[in-house]
Amino acid sequence: MLKAINLALLIAYPVAWAAPLMRAGLDLPLFGPSEISVLSGLRSLWQTDMALAAVVTLFALVAPYVKTLGLALVHFGRLPRRRLAVLQVMGKLAMADIFLIALYITVVKGIGLARIETAWGLYLFSGCVIASLIIGWRTEEPGARTGHFRAK
Repeated sequence: MLKAINLALLIAYPVAWAAPLMRAGLDLPLFGPSEISVLSGLRSLWQTDMALAAVVTLFALVAPYVKTLGLALVHFGRLPRRRLAVLQVMGKLAMADIFLIALYITVVKGIGLARIETAWGLYLFSGCVIASLIIGWRTEEPGARTGHFRAK
C-alpha cells in the first residue's frame, strides 16, 4: 500500500504545482482575482528575485520530488534504508514551503491590500507533503520492509 501511494505522489505533485494555490486580487469591480500556482509564482520570482526563486524551487519542487523518488527506491530495494533520515529532512523542507505560503496569505489578508482566497491546489500540495511525511515515517518503522507493522 505504501508503494502505491508513494508512486501516486509522483503524479500528484506535478498536478499540485500547476493547480491554483490561491486567488488574489484587488477589491475592484472590474478586476477579478488572478490564480497563483507554484509554477506561476516561480515564473514571477525568477524575473524579480533569482535567489528566492532558487530557494522556493528547492523547497517546493526538488525536495518533495526527490524524497518521493528516494522512498520509491527504498521500497523497491534499490536504495539502502539508512538513507531514510536524509529523505525525511527533504520532506520537512517541503513542509516549510507550505508554512511560507500560509504566512504570505496571512500577512496580505492582515494588511488588507488585496483579497486572497485559498484554492484547492494549496490543499492538494499540503496533502501530498503530509502523505509523503507519513509514508516516510511508516517506512522507518520495524517491519516496513515486509509490510508487517507493529502496533504502537
